[in-house]
Amino acid sequence: MENKQEILDLLLPALQATRNLSDLVNLEYREDRELVYAKFKGGRHKIIDLSTAKSGLDMLEEVIAWIGV
Repeated sequence: MENKQEILDLLLPALQATRNLSDLVNLEYREDRELVYAKFKGGRHKIIDLSTAKSGLDMLEEVIAWIGV
């Protein structure tokens, strides 16, 4: 079984290195709800639904697609 929080922890620095997401502070996976909470400086946040993500790769695709919106 993949550790989805570990995958997000590895993804975070790459996203923070981009111009558009340099204010991203944290990515938190909630397994009980199948959600990722993306937290930004200043208190802004996004909630990403992972109910259709079947693997770590699916999760990465969902997070990257929704976080930039």
